[in-house]
Amino acid sequence: MASIGTAPAQASERMQQVNERAAVAKMVSTARVSAGAKWFYWIAGLSLINSLVVIFGGNIHFVVGLGIPSVVVDTWAKQAGIAGSVLDIGINGFVAGVFVLFGYFAVKGQKWAFLVGMALYALDGLLLFSMKDYLSVGFHAYALFAIYRGLQAVE
Repeated sequence: MASIGTAPAQASERMQQVNERAAVAKMVSTARVSAGAKWFYWIAGLSLINSLVVIFGGNIHFVVGLGIPSVVVDTWAKQAGIAGSVLDIGINGFVAGVFVLFGYFAVKGQKWAFLVGMALYALDGLLLFSMKDYLSVGFHAYALFAIYRGLQAVE
């Protein structure tokens, strides 16, 4: 027969275990939100790098970057010369800044940032699909999946 003092001690231990599990679950959830949200930073950064590569005459591009600036703005800027390059950096900087803001608010657990950012990135992927850039489309799909996992973890 258990003594009277052991029952509260066991209940206290169980409660501590429950609290520890909840803390671990919260840390895992926070890490998933952050991991999904940080994809927006990668998209913004690599899109800017893609634009700079085009401006300086390079032939490579990162598949995770945005296609709309590459197709529309970079192509036009390349034809327009120096003035086009300045405008290209400004427009692509603005677009990248929008994705940085999505990342900033998504890291804070704002569902709207995940949803709007994912919708715009999906539209970008559809543009690339229409251009038959299937490697970029595949990577867009993977990035959207990773971002979605972050959205799922938002409490």
